[in-house]
Amino acid sequence: MSVVTAAKAPLLAEVRRGFAPWAGLTVLLTLGVTLAASADRWQGGWAETAAQLHNAVLITVPAAAAAGCWQGGRERRRHTRELWGTVVRPPLARFLVSALPTALWVAAGYAGAVGLALLATWPYALGDGPRPALVPTDAFVSGAAVLVGHAVGRLVPSRLAAPLLAAAGYVGLGVTAAAHEGSGRYLNPAFSIMDTRVPVWWQPTAMAVWTGGLAGAAVLAYAARRRWTALLPLTAAAAAAVLLTQAGDGLWRTDPLVHRQVCDTSVTPAVCVNARYAGALPRLTEALSGVTGKLKGVRNLPVRWADRDGGPREDEAQLPSLTPLGWSFVRGRLTDPGMFAWQAVGALELRGDCPDDAVSTADEAVENYLSPQPAQEDFDRLDAHGDARARAALAERRAARARLAAMGGAERRTWLSAYFAARAACDAKGVPAL
Repeated sequence: MSVVTAAKAPLLAEVRRGFAPWAGLTVLLTLGVTLAASADRWQGGWAETAAQLHNAVLITVPAAAAAGCWQGGRERRRHTRELWGTVVRPPLARFLVSALPTALWVAAGYAGAVGLALLATWPYALGDGPRPALVPTDAFVSGAAVLVGHAVGRLVPSRLAAPLLAAAGYVGLGVTAAAHEGSGRYLNPAFSIMDTRVPVWWQPTAMAVWTGGLAGAAVLAYAARRRWTALLPLTAAAAAAVLLTQAGDGLWRTDPLVHRQVCDTSVTPAVCVNARYAGALPRLTEALSGVTGKLKGVRNLPVRWADRDGGPREDEAQLPSLTPLGWSFVRGRLTDPGMFAWQAVGALELRGDCPDDAVSTADEAVENYLSPQPAQEDFDRLDAHGDARARAALAERRAARARLAAMGGAERRTWLSAYFAARAACDAKGVPAL
């Protein structure tokens, strides 16, 4: 009878009941709680969701190894090792019958958490699409960790082996994931990625061969009758390791969407956002409508507010950043549209390489006219109760605001055109007086 045939019926029994389903449920709940606690930082962005799920491998792999280790020590805790030794079934079959159900359930728990995270992101997604490239490999790596942990559990006669293995795995993966140098980090399945990066097409496969090869070698070295067969998966793992380390930073490339923008040219300046958040463009245009409405007919403005990686071009102003998610932008909405508009006005005033220390009374008056700082009244109240110098500065600012607001439409457009021309030239002295 083959190993597969001998193990089939007991394997199904182990899958349906016992420790394995609880291990999978534990992984699902652990990831669920972890992801829910940080939902503001990823929910609504497919790239952020994919990065968060991949980085969660730092938790699932040590947890999976601990689960496998605990299951591996089951026979010792039940004092049935000698009894199992009299069974005709080969040692490898006995090992797989005990270890595979836990590995399958752990992988299923991870996959379930991925599915729930994708469902949570879908209603708020704004531009790009789901990124499942790393999911099969990450689930496979978690299952492979169970097999390695199972072998450790059979070898180490201690109830503390499982928690110690989990702690060691977490520290080891965490240290190498945070390393900025050394080729070893490219072999880390929990290697942290940025949401602006995507793997090359073969990276997930190579990582699966690397981790699966190590797990297979551990299993065969422990349980196979011909232990030299462990060299086969070990050779495959070594080949994948060479490929991964030689590629280095080439394992990842910049997401093409990072370099694309989607624009609303119906207003001046135009409003452009990174293509990953194209669906947010109407809301951003609405948040800036008060500013763009007051700038109709004004000359010498930037062509657009741009959301480019690396900063705006010479004829552009920087759109206030939407990332990282969870601060100014959560689940497809601005948390403070007033602050967003105020920051956008500041970007119009200080463009390119102009120094940001040449702030004048005119600058403050323009900001107050186009989009006042949300906390401006609080600052004014503090100055009103300050010393004589603070009160005098406040009186000067209020007078400048009043003069700009009292101008007629044509006069104000002319003044603002001259103001933005001076600002574009980084000529603080050329700013017209108020």
